[in-house]
Amino acid sequence: MDSIEILKKIEIREGKERQIKSYVLRNNVLEEREKDVVESLFPRYGIAFRDDKTDFSSYFPNKKPLVIEIGFGNGDTTKEMALFKPEYNYLALEVYLKGFVHLLSECGKNEIDNLRLMRFNAVDVLERMVEDGSVRGFHVFFPDPWPKKKHHKRRLVNSSFLSLIERKLEKGGYFYMVTDWEEYAQEVLSLKADGLYNPFSGFAPPAAWRPTTRFEKKGMDKEHIINEIWLEKN
Repeated sequence: MDSIEILKKIEIREGKERQIKSYVLRNNVLEEREKDVVESLFPRYGIAFRDDKTDFSSYFPNKKPLVIEIGFGNGDTTKEMALFKPEYNYLALEVYLKGFVHLLSECGKNEIDNLRLMRFNAVDVLERMVEDGSVRGFHVFFPDPWPKKKHHKRRLVNSSFLSLIERKLEKGGYFYMVTDWEEYAQEVLSLKADGLYNPFSGFAPPAAWRPTTRFEKKGMDKEHIINEIWLEKN
């Protein structure tokens, strides 16, 4: 299988529905070793996009509650979380190809049965594939802050995104965001979405089960404050 065929299996949706994207695609070239990883492991751990509501439990060997992570980077903390909390099934979304392939490889090495991957625009996946009221939790750890004011419109988390999250969450479900960008954190904290409430009033304490991410370590090295936001569905 050549690289073009492999990339078609995990391509990004570039439709006209969402003109402003929260990401930028960079290196899409796979080495031979990476091609082998995709060819051998994508059928087991990968999920292809389909423009239809999907029962994601059919991709797992059980019907445990579903947690969706948006933007997992290289996937190391996602792997740790899936291994540490096997009581959940995880659907991990990422557009960064090298990170996607890396986590795919780790799934195979560690036989992680409660983790599945998609390389696709997260908003399209939520709107088109995920049933309303079907998700226990959403994780958004260190999303791109798009620090320049003219680029703020590219930020993933805004009012419309939180409204989408609220629809997809089951009652009592949660949205958990972590960022080291103070202004972005304050902006998200001030957003309102019907059906979501903040049990901590302000920023949340760190969840003991959340591993430290690579981006978090970089932020801490720069003495950035780590801000955590936890919202729940009524």
